[in-house]
Formats: sequence, structure tokens, C-alpha cells
Amino acid sequence: MKFAAIALIVAGLLGLIYGSFSYTKDKTAIKLGPLELSVKERETVNVPVWAGVGAIVVGGLLLAFGGKAK
Repeated sequence: MKFAAIALIVAGLLGLIYGSFSYTKDKTAIKLGPLELSVKERETVNVPVWAGVGAIVVGGLLLAFGGKAK
């Protein structure tokens, strides 16, 4: 439970600090018999501020009360 709480807090902090993350995706543009043309597309995902703050709050609550509820 503590690991999940700390992971949420770290993810929330990273989301607030960076605001977005990018990744590259391979896409097949043309496939003609044995020949194939592929294109690399760069995608960017924006992380909303409320999601970062929410992850920090939920992680903090899990860390504070996670071990006490049974």
C-alpha cells in the first residue's frame, strides 16, 4: 500500500513539473507487396493540473490512512 501511495505522489509531482509527455509511434503509411513505408509520429499528451494535484492528494491519503483501515 505504501508503494502505491508513493508512486501516486511521485507521478503527481512529475505531472505538475513537466505538464506533458511525448512518445513516438510507428505507423505504416504505404504497404505495396514486399515494400513498406513507415512513418514515425510524435504524440504529446498533456497532463491536466487537476490530475497531478489529485494524484498527490490520493497518494497522501493512502499514505496517511492506508495502514489503519482494516
